[in-house]
Amino acid sequence: MPRFFKRKKNVALAVLLLVTGLYLFSHSDFSITGQRSLKVIPKELSWRVERLVSKESWVEQGDFLPLNVTYQLLAGAPSSQQRFLAVGLSSVSRKKGSYLVPTLRSLFSQSSPKERSAMVVVVLLADFDTSWRIETATEIKTTFAPELEQGQLVVVHVPQDWYPPLTGLKRNYNDPPNRVTFRSKQNLDYSFLVHYCASLGEYYLQLEDDVSSAKNFLTTIRGRIEEQNSKKGTWAMLEFSALGYIGKLYKSAHLPLLARFLFLFYQEMPCDWLMTHFRELMTQRETILFKPSLFQHMGTFSSFQGTFNKLKDKNFEEGVYSNPLADVYSNMSTYQKNYPKLAWEAGKSFFWGRSPDKGSYLTVVFQRPAVVTGILVETGSGGKDLLDSAQVEIGHHVVTSGDERSCKEFQSVGAFENGRFEMQNLEKQHSSASSCLRILVTAAQKDWVIVQKIRITTKSRTS
Repeated sequence: MPRFFKRKKNVALAVLLLVTGLYLFSHSDFSITGQRSLKVIPKELSWRVERLVSKESWVEQGDFLPLNVTYQLLAGAPSSQQRFLAVGLSSVSRKKGSYLVPTLRSLFSQSSPKERSAMVVVVLLADFDTSWRIETATEIKTTFAPELEQGQLVVVHVPQDWYPPLTGLKRNYNDPPNRVTFRSKQNLDYSFLVHYCASLGEYYLQLEDDVSSAKNFLTTIRGRIEEQNSKKGTWAMLEFSALGYIGKLYKSAHLPLLARFLFLFYQEMPCDWLMTHFRELMTQRETILFKPSLFQHMGTFSSFQGTFNKLKDKNFEEGVYSNPLADVYSNMSTYQKNYPKLAWEAGKSFFWGRSPDKGSYLTVVFQRPAVVTGILVETGSGGKDLLDSAQVEIGHHVVTSGDERSCKEFQSVGAFENGRFEMQNLEKQHSSASSCLRILVTAAQKDWVIVQKIRITTKSRTS
């Protein structure tokens, strides 16, 4: 018989024997451990396959990759009812004072009673110094008794025994050993904090323990989430501050993954670098950063060796920023890149124009008409570059001329005084929706002009 047919016959015989063996093996009562029959294994495999193809994703089921960690409850108790927002921050002892209590005070004082009832703030006291934890927890209990009683504030601690090694770690980026230990422990702190908060809110907001908050930040966050969810595509992280690990918002369904991610790579790099990798792995390529920033870094000295730290977010505004979406035009010559729209947008950027003539203007055209209730315009810097003579007008009926849009008719609402204009309760005199706001120069001036900010409030918006 030719060698080819012999080889083919042998292969067929081997396959037949293998199939027969598998059949007999799967129908036997043989047990690997002596306690568990192999009859159970096909059911497990079937359950796993069914679970992975189910409508609800395995991420959202929340019972995977558990962290083996035990928490000590130091103050308060989480509510059994899930809130809209869980806010997490970790705190350790600082060599030059603490910002924790002012941070908590800002979070609660800048929120309405309705907003406070929709959130829970979780503080992880992550220092291993027992006396510091007792002192800090006592101060929190004294200062925030109502918030603790209403389930709006919870204070926890994770004992050192639950931490993996914190010394002798990899020295990536040539960081000194004490720096590696500090940032690695911080990653673990955040991992445990995120893990604890996974079921407390629909969304999770990461903060640091030395920040101040904008007024009604929760309402703003809710609106931004609705806006983002209405768009096509998915998101993994929304940012409400450009600094560090401040103001980063996650879906709670993703928190078990984030907690494990921070834990697995705790010694590799700082937390704000890890969070970028996590976002990209969750298929969100671009940063989604909202302005104005809702949280400002107020700490002067770092928690790492008390080093001086002067980081500030230039896009932070403590008050409520409510300018509607709009286009901004001006016939004043712009200096460098200080464009007219910067006066309308949130933050510390501004419009800087060269010497205006009589009739020069800056016109804001709303994307949707709105009933304007208040207007604030501030010009100048350090007493210089003020707008001396101008009036503020509101307009109706949008028209297009060339590359610009404006309004067909305008009504004056008042004049500048000392480079500034402010008026409230405007709807009492002008109750109909406006489409434009214009600053009209009424006399030429040699000095240049800085328009620091234009801020308006509205009552309602109509199509």
